[in-house]
Amino acid sequence: MKRGHLDDLSAFVIVAREGSFTKAAAKLGVSQSALSYTIKQLEARLKLRLLTRTTRSVSPTAAGERLLRSIGPRLAEIEAELAALSELSERPSGTIRITATEYATNAVLLPKLAKLLRSYPDIKVEIICDYGLTDIVTERFDAGVRDGEQVAKDMIAVRIGPDARMAVVGSPSYFRNRREPKTPQELVEHNCVNLRLPTHGGLYAWEFEKGARELKVRVEGQLFFNTTSQMLEAALAGLGLTYLPEGLVQPYINKGRLKRVLEDWCAPYPGYHLYYPSRRQPSAAFALLVEALRHRA
Repeated sequence: MKRGHLDDLSAFVIVAREGSFTKAAAKLGVSQSALSYTIKQLEARLKLRLLTRTTRSVSPTAAGERLLRSIGPRLAEIEAELAALSELSERPSGTIRITATEYATNAVLLPKLAKLLRSYPDIKVEIICDYGLTDIVTERFDAGVRDGEQVAKDMIAVRIGPDARMAVVGSPSYFRNRREPKTPQELVEHNCVNLRLPTHGGLYAWEFEKGARELKVRVEGQLFFNTTSQMLEAALAGLGLTYLPEGLVQPYINKGRLKRVLEDWCAPYPGYHLYYPSRRQPSAAFALLVEALRHRA
């Protein structure tokens, strides 16, 4: 069928549904006479009368009613698909600001964003590494990344990583003259490398769970850092025990450069989630980012 014939059918559907050439012409943005001529040409090609015209209204004939029922839904599907394709032709663009921890950035965000950024060169992502549980609304971030347990209830949360675990580790040289702790309480006897949280300037309490027991231990030590990479380097240098994401330290455990303790006290917890305000109207670029980061088991 020629494109002009498809336009004629669309015009017929609108006239039949509006019940008026005047209303249909206004909707199509054409003159009433031009629309009337289009319908007459369509009827002539089909050799059928499709519309009954009176001074007050227009209604489909039996043939017109049948045509309306058969092509009306199909034309609607075609229009919807053309609209969807039109959206694809508009290249998503813009800058998306995210706050996340250093490890979440390296382990989750960067690997998943690589394909997205190559496919959409007009999308830019700014990642600020922060351990302060930043208020993303006040600080004008588009989204943040936190463990699932830390996401506020009024936020939309999208899982972007599997369940995770923490690990207490130290180097073989550190344990050379020290007894390994068997319970979290024994950590008070050890030199521990601490994480300083920007929020309120507090030290991160090490969290443990075994069965129904949950403990938070505030450890002591000579070193304090505000990033996990520095804590890892201190542990590798034999300067103390530290408490880090399992995924970060596992390669060093496998190579024998770090030794893990209290593993039975480190239970799995909900992994990383991307979160953003529920009232946010996502842009095309942000919607693509969410799908690129979404965890698929």
